[in-house]
Amino acid sequence: MRINKSLLVILFFVLASLGCKSKSKPATTNSTIEKKWWKEVTVYQIYPRSFKDSDGDGVGDVKGIISKLDYIKSLGIDAVWLNPIYASPQKDNGYDISDYENIHPQFGTMADFDALLKGFKERGIKVMMDMVLNHCSSEHKWFKEASKSRESPYYNYFHWWPAEKGEPPYRWSIFDEKAYGWEFNKATNSYYLHYFADFQPDLNWENPALRQDIYKMMRMWLDKGVDGFRMDALAFISKDTTWPPLPKEYNGNWGLYYASGPRLHDYVQEMNREVLSKYDVATVAEAMGDVERVKKFVDEDRKELNMAYHFEAIDFGYLPGEYKMPDPKGYDFVKWKSIYAKWDSAFIDKGWGTIYLANHDQPRMLTRWGNDAPEFRDYSSKMLTTLILSMRATPYYYFGDEIGMSNIKFDRVEQYNDVELLTNYAQVKAKGGDLKRFLEGMKISSRDNGRTPMQWDTTLNAGFSNAKPWLPANANYTTVNVAVQDKDKSSVLNYFRKMQRLRKENEVLVYGKFNLVDPNNSDVFAYTRELNGKKLLVLLNFSKNIASVKTGIDISKAKVLINNYSAASNNGTLKPYEAIVFEL
Repeated sequence: MRINKSLLVILFFVLASLGCKSKSKPATTNSTIEKKWWKEVTVYQIYPRSFKDSDGDGVGDVKGIISKLDYIKSLGIDAVWLNPIYASPQKDNGYDISDYENIHPQFGTMADFDALLKGFKERGIKVMMDMVLNHCSSEHKWFKEASKSRESPYYNYFHWWPAEKGEPPYRWSIFDEKAYGWEFNKATNSYYLHYFADFQPDLNWENPALRQDIYKMMRMWLDKGVDGFRMDALAFISKDTTWPPLPKEYNGNWGLYYASGPRLHDYVQEMNREVLSKYDVATVAEAMGDVERVKKFVDEDRKELNMAYHFEAIDFGYLPGEYKMPDPKGYDFVKWKSIYAKWDSAFIDKGWGTIYLANHDQPRMLTRWGNDAPEFRDYSSKMLTTLILSMRATPYYYFGDEIGMSNIKFDRVEQYNDVELLTNYAQVKAKGGDLKRFLEGMKISSRDNGRTPMQWDTTLNAGFSNAKPWLPANANYTTVNVAVQDKDKSSVLNYFRKMQRLRKENEVLVYGKFNLVDPNNSDVFAYTRELNGKKLLVLLNFSKNIASVKTGIDISKAKVLINNYSAASNNGTLKPYEAIVFEL
């Protein structure tokens, strides 16, 4: 075949010109966003203890999840995050790991896990594991050996303060009744550090041998085919081992101080070089702090992690200085919206965010952010689902929220299982505080509200187990369950599936520019999403009343893509908890 050289020269310069243009970075376009699978998935979080019990011991397990694989697939989700299923004494429901490389017998065997992983892969669903790296269990072999002698090779896998030096410098503990972060060990005549409970000794990341053992363990899971990690308390791994006095400027916010270790990002970058960069995986940090702190984890140029949580919006509306005590006056909705807008803008040029309204550390989103009264349950559940699946971030969606599960609202402290709540109850009691007031607040904010068994059907214990569950099922399971909603085209469950399809079919809902509309509206969360000439308008009424909205956008000819009522409002007002997505 003869080739015209002149045409080749022209073609060369045209392509070169296009290449030069692609290097420029327009400030207001979405075309420069790098597409990644973990930006496009919806992550469905499974709390294994509460999902499905297969062997009749009242605790959910791996085989129970396997039995529900087709249900999980039917949701249209693309990835799951499993809370810890590693070997553990289960004093903190698996966040006290005694063996990172084995499955806790109550959950099953490694063969069961392999079968679960295979089942997810066959259905095109990726699997993320919870990775607890700040601390382990006091029953881990490392700590068992370390606590025998200072001469143990594992002694320096932990942080110690020799008793001959006197009392250690004060450190606050999150799960300790005394709020004291050091525990004395008689055999070594020294104190070990625990930012959380005394049965969760902090790992000494200053020790290269410890880090290499952790990296080896992470590779084991990734080589099995795991697709990523959610990094629990990752921001706490670095400590200033000169143990200076706690800085006064933190004013009791020790969590933020703990997230400011001097070598934190050195360690995360090393982890990336030695492990994460070798695999196509998703990573999300349980980070702490303001925008600038969190951005450091996800700035691509820093080569650390993919995504990070922020806690500013999810922790909004609690009284200052009190453990998760909801403000009886409610919360400033306008300010809450501005927090989401702020965090979206943080990741416009670099990094990537997440959106979530509930997880294992939070109450049910319906009770916390919507309205669980019978007349509003369905509408507000669907409205909240619309928010999560229409924002510019990777959605993390908690199991059970797809059917509108709500808080169980225990009356007595004896009904609770959560170590965090029990610790704080003891602290309030020791100070002579108002225990009745505390328990009333926990009906809204306690973590156990989000840990009750999945409501599958109307049979005993909501179809979760034929034995007494580790936490009781919410009494409303007779009407709020998968079996009933699966058959109802207008159910909360089928709305979730519909909204999930809408997100998949409209790339603008993944990568599109976010812009807050009518920002001072005290009832309505309104915003646009825009990508490559396509523009959507999302309207969400967070009020139980009819609300008006002023967007300045003509919607007379707009197409309704989804709506949680039988007919969408298009006259500038929204029905209680109404959610509408318009294509403009």
